[in-house]
Amino acid sequence: MKVGLAGQGAFGVKHLEAIQNIPGIEVVTITGGNQTATEEVAKRFKIPHFTGDLGESLKQPGLEAMILATPTQMHAEQGVQCMKAGKHVQIEIPICDNLADADLLLKTQKETGVIAMGGHTRRFNPSHQWIHKKILEGELKVLQMDVQTFFFRRTNMNAAGKPRSWTDHLLWHHACHTVDLFSYQTQQPITVARALEGPHHPDLKIAMDMSIQMKVASGALCTLSLSFNNDGPLGTFFRYICDNGTYLARYDDLFDGKEQKIDVSNVDVSMNGIELQDREFFAAIHAGREPNASIQQCYPAMATLDRLEKSFL
Repeated sequence: MKVGLAGQGAFGVKHLEAIQNIPGIEVVTITGGNQTATEEVAKRFKIPHFTGDLGESLKQPGLEAMILATPTQMHAEQGVQCMKAGKHVQIEIPICDNLADADLLLKTQKETGVIAMGGHTRRFNPSHQWIHKKILEGELKVLQMDVQTFFFRRTNMNAAGKPRSWTDHLLWHHACHTVDLFSYQTQQPITVARALEGPHHPDLKIAMDMSIQMKVASGALCTLSLSFNNDGPLGTFFRYICDNGTYLARYDDLFDGKEQKIDVSNVDVSMNGIELQDREFFAAIHAGREPNASIQQCYPAMATLDRLEKSFL
């Protein structure tokens, strides 16, 4: 399968590293903003074509699919462009940063019939997969999720420590992971959602601290704390309080409530959540089926984020 990537930054590279472990996938084009950096990435991963024009990438012979790891504000327009060109598309989380764009993406997917997927990595991390399988088997029931998403990001820097050309967002990006995961793990829509935000950064113009509360029909609760001001351990840490145990998930690692590590190496074919996410995208294309984390499945999270944003007012 011939595929392309848009976005030469930190997450674009993560996808390219993951694809190296997936047989039968050939990256034939990369679209990037900074052409010097794009050329460097193309050479590093032996990608034969690079450009600053997504339309040019979409015209490459035999291209079937694109992965978009571009700035969030470009996701909706580029996603629509890919789908209208007849290409399957995976859009990194978040698929967009407002509900109107989510409506447009879903409408376009239904009109074109291509496979469109969101990059909701938490659905694929072995740690969360282990929990999910126990839930589906009836062995666990989530009573509460307590989640911390902490970074130290007072300037526009990406995951690789390089300057960003765009501004990240606690609600529409980082909260999106947990909003989707809470509904996915409880297997229920979110019925109550409310949020508070702290002061906005004078230069970045975004809230640097946030507190979110959610509830589903079973009564299960989720409390999410987010900060770009945390000068300490960074990342997202999930505590699952269940009817039959407590579990701590840290990306691809899982621990019980007493900090004893749980072996999740046999949950899936890889311990890399992004690789598993990409494998699902390509497998869905091969099988002609809806992928886990399709645009349609991701839409409720976008609707909840919209409700949360309006609750700030």
